[in-house]
Amino acid sequence: MATQVGSNNKRKILVTSALPYANGSIHLGHLVEYIQTDIWVRFQKMQGNECYYVCADDAHGTPIMLRAQAEGISPEQLIHDTSIEHQADFKDFSVKFDNYYSTHSNENRFFAETIYNRLNDAGHISKRVISQAYDPEKEMFLPDRFIKGECPKCGAADQYGDNCEACGATYSPTELKNAVSAVSGAKPIEKDSEHYFFKLPDFESMLKQWTASGHLQDEVSNKLQEWFESGLQEWDISRDAPYFGFEIPNSRGKFFYVWLDAPIGYIASFKNLCDKQGIDFDAFWESDSQTELYHFIGKDIIYFHGLFWPAILHGAGFRTPTAIFSHGFLTVDGQKMSKSRGTFIKARTYLDELNPEYLRYYYAAKLGSGVTDLDLNLEDFRLRVNSDLVGKVVNIASRCAGFIKKKFNSTLSDNLSEAELFNQFVQAADPISEHYEKREFSKAVREIMALADLANQYIDEKKPWQMIKEEGREQEVHDVCSMGLNLFRVLILYLSPVLPVMAEKSCDFLNMKNVSWDDIKTPLTGHKINKFKPLMMRVEEDKVQAVIEASKEELKLIEDKESSTSKEPSTSPLQTDPISEMINFDDFAKIDLRIAKIIKAEHVEKADKLLQLTLDLGGETRNVFAGIKSAYKPEDLEGKLTVMVANLAPRKMRFGVSEGMVLAAGPGGEDLWILNPDDGAQPGMKVK
Repeated sequence: MATQVGSNNKRKILVTSALPYANGSIHLGHLVEYIQTDIWVRFQKMQGNECYYVCADDAHGTPIMLRAQAEGISPEQLIHDTSIEHQADFKDFSVKFDNYYSTHSNENRFFAETIYNRLNDAGHISKRVISQAYDPEKEMFLPDRFIKGECPKCGAADQYGDNCEACGATYSPTELKNAVSAVSGAKPIEKDSEHYFFKLPDFESMLKQWTASGHLQDEVSNKLQEWFESGLQEWDISRDAPYFGFEIPNSRGKFFYVWLDAPIGYIASFKNLCDKQGIDFDAFWESDSQTELYHFIGKDIIYFHGLFWPAILHGAGFRTPTAIFSHGFLTVDGQKMSKSRGTFIKARTYLDELNPEYLRYYYAAKLGSGVTDLDLNLEDFRLRVNSDLVGKVVNIASRCAGFIKKKFNSTLSDNLSEAELFNQFVQAADPISEHYEKREFSKAVREIMALADLANQYIDEKKPWQMIKEEGREQEVHDVCSMGLNLFRVLILYLSPVLPVMAEKSCDFLNMKNVSWDDIKTPLTGHKINKFKPLMMRVEEDKVQAVIEASKEELKLIEDKESSTSKEPSTSPLQTDPISEMINFDDFAKIDLRIAKIIKAEHVEKADKLLQLTLDLGGETRNVFAGIKSAYKPEDLEGKLTVMVANLAPRKMRFGVSEGMVLAAGPGGEDLWILNPDDGAQPGMKVK
């Protein structure tokens, strides 16, 4: 996938972010993605590229239907109210969409039906009767996550119908013990229903090529290979009434599963924009399109975007994405966002106390092109913003502006006194552009802050506040302060994608309009500027603490409210949500770690990453498939001791049954190490 930074040929680019679910508020974890995408889009537009950024609320599904019922309003009213809230949050964080829409739209219905009909006509849809859990009181089929009971493997209570969060076992809802509906509390019954399936295996060859052709980050591409190794399965794309969504054509009482019509919202939102602005829709979505299409998503939904989505598009005759950019989750102070600690922070709670550009800058300073998690360290957040933005960048303008206004009639010098230094700032444009293009925002920020240090060093050395006291040195002061403001201007242009509001205020101060990346090259000389006004205030510690305390109080009120109503999952298939519940010590204690001796290791035919291990647990042997082929030769493993999870439920794979898990650590590839206990350990010993 070639980029065209610096090319004279202007690119045509369509960009999307994952769709937030219309069943909850935007929080700081979500904003990692939208801010990352917005920075990249703003950079592309500064380059003069034709770039469109579209998104929508994901507005269908059982959770929305049930929440609307609980609140005594229609689903349409719920998604309308949520859309207003979401758009207000995005606007205040300067996330600027070219179009923000809803999946509950005529356009989305049209494209969902079109794609389904094309897939069906081509033979990629099958039908078969399946048995499902049914709530006899609510008279509805229950998704797996709406059934709770005791794990059939370890007996843990209050587990969902698809997997156990205590022991990690996977199972069908029919296997749960003492199962109840999470909607009504009734005991589910079994009921048959005909469902519709997308034949994903039809596209195995196409997907193997597509996932290995530069459309995905390397670590994501490697991860998806596991699905090929275990075998692609047909995918259930239908749900039974009652369901809030679109009815499948010619199938009364059958609805498109939200996972099908939600990503089609990308297409629908863009079509809505095209109809409003006269943009050529087909140029962006035809199968042979020469335009560029990028999806920014979280790593938790890469399986869908990397496999199901390109297969559906290809099968229906639409273009596939140019690239999918996946990012990691957000942690706060090194831990998952926590309600009890007040670090599960909603966007509006933050906005009530703090400048949104603080967060935009901090995220940019930490974001790279990979899928590693991003940590919001609240103390580092405060110190870095104060040091970099207030202490370095804004400080340049505040130190120079007063002299220009008071002594030189608010007009910059006709002379650029330090052409070599200015050129050094200008020459940084190409590497900074490259970093923005490749989503290496942290590298771009480091380069920009290094330039800010140079600018401050220049002013410190010249000391205009001393020169102005010496007779005959007014012109030097004029030149130095004018030079300082020109360096400040370059820095602000570089930071514009990250800090659009501060950039706009700076442009007003510098009396500039319609700025672009090319403006960096041309200094302002003999130019009239406006009165300097504070561009950014320091982050105060009490404000940060106020956000935390408000989050604790707000979430306590929410929990109190939820405790009096039925609970249901609220996660959208396209909502990147980095929150997963922390397990407690009792849960962890259920994991049975044992010493095992590798008595045999061998290659697995047609598997790129797997080795088949025969493990001795002290009188018992286990067969385990381990994804460590990139780091070990089979002959090097035999006879070694390792640590395994001994009470993990067997998992059926294409190559056989895996009866446990070998523990390993490392970033991947050759840098992967199985845990190797001391020689004194014996097979079967429990690890404590």
